[in-house]
Amino acid sequence: MGRIYFRPTCILYTLYAFLGAIICCRPMLKDARATVTSSIPTIARYFTTKGRYEEVNPHLIGDIYAVNTSVLQALSPGCREMHLSAIIRHGTRYPTSKSVEKMQRLYNLIVHNASGNAIWVREIKEKFVMRYTEEMDGRLADKGVLDHKHLAVRLSKLFPSLVSREKLRGGKISFVTSSKHRCVNSTLAFKRGLTDLWSVEEEVEHTVNDTLMRFFDECPRFVKEVEEKPGSMAERDKFELGPEMQRVGEKMADRLGLPYNLINADMAQAAFHFCAYEFALNTVNSPWCRLFDEVDAQVMEYLNDLKQYWMRGYGHLINSQSSCILFHDLFSRLDKAAEESKSGGPISEAVSIQVGHAETLLPLLTLLGLFKDEVRLTAANFAAQGGRSFRTSRTLPYAANLVVALYDCDEGGELRVQALLNEEPLTFPGMEAAPLYRVLRQHYLPLLKSCVFEEVCRLPPQRK
Repeated sequence: MGRIYFRPTCILYTLYAFLGAIICCRPMLKDARATVTSSIPTIARYFTTKGRYEEVNPHLIGDIYAVNTSVLQALSPGCREMHLSAIIRHGTRYPTSKSVEKMQRLYNLIVHNASGNAIWVREIKEKFVMRYTEEMDGRLADKGVLDHKHLAVRLSKLFPSLVSREKLRGGKISFVTSSKHRCVNSTLAFKRGLTDLWSVEEEVEHTVNDTLMRFFDECPRFVKEVEEKPGSMAERDKFELGPEMQRVGEKMADRLGLPYNLINADMAQAAFHFCAYEFALNTVNSPWCRLFDEVDAQVMEYLNDLKQYWMRGYGHLINSQSSCILFHDLFSRLDKAAEESKSGGPISEAVSIQVGHAETLLPLLTLLGLFKDEVRLTAANFAAQGGRSFRTSRTLPYAANLVVALYDCDEGGELRVQALLNEEPLTFPGMEAAPLYRVLRQHYLPLLKSCVFEEVCRLPPQRK
């Protein structure tokens, strides 16, 4: 075989060309990475209940079907999954008609009155298309359909023996939903995620149950003492008129070139919603996001957290008590699976999928004692609450989910429970990871005995 000879000059030219290509491409690679990063607003992690699920689980940005099986490492290899209950918020939705009305007012105000010279201000005035209409009124968006289809596939990968083709076709997976269109359509999307995955053609039924998934509407005491009572949201209202929100409004007015008196809290929230919805629905880092720096976003987040805290969380006792019916439903499913396991028979319900709202999940998480801070959230302690546990941006994005799985772990008939929130391990207050079910049940026994929906929701007798 003949030998191939390379001239030194050729080698040098080749080396120079190779190095030149690397040097040339480095800015392009950097720009590509910057483009991906810049498409995410720097304030996206403060969008509270308007945030994408991907901001809570950033690894999904690269692979929407990625699952982290290490979340189940607290369980021994001998554990066998028996039952799974999942309570899920609906997927990404359009703004409500009430929000759209405020957004339209802000948009008109800027188009006709803003005098700011920044390029992004001109983009809002001249190029932005006001695509939101009151007819959208909170309906599920295409992104929301994908949220639930993708979640269904990931849960099938995380719990393969429960969320399976055989269990679905055998009627072992139940579906319950709120009557709201965004929840019904999220449920349909979740089912479609599974039927498409396994090429199942049979119709899979679901049940509408507002008593369970919209318990807050069915609780007269909550409606009267919180939802309709003036002053029940006093801390949120005080913060809205406080110095932090005033400063946000002033900075926003300065950036737009508007008088201070034209930008109130409603306008600030409308701008924040524009930024959040443009990103959640269209993956666009819009010029609306330039109206807020990180400190402003933290203030806006705290304003909404105050609302959730006092309307659905620890602010009033009845907020969490209103979820007693869902709390009992969860434990009754676990109890039934545990009893069937002890008797040696088949588990009649392998999986329960329940689709509701942020207002469904938050009272239940509160009743379970999760994300509770030592100091209550008030209008006066924003600065001290930077490290708070109660942060809806982390706990209640679109498609937020609480998963409780029951396992038989070959420990003399003992069963264990693994809880996940948004596909991350969740530890119940004062308990070890993946505790024994009997220990968990004993921990919540006082609530199981006292938290009776009909009793806690009954209005006290009126004084004569």
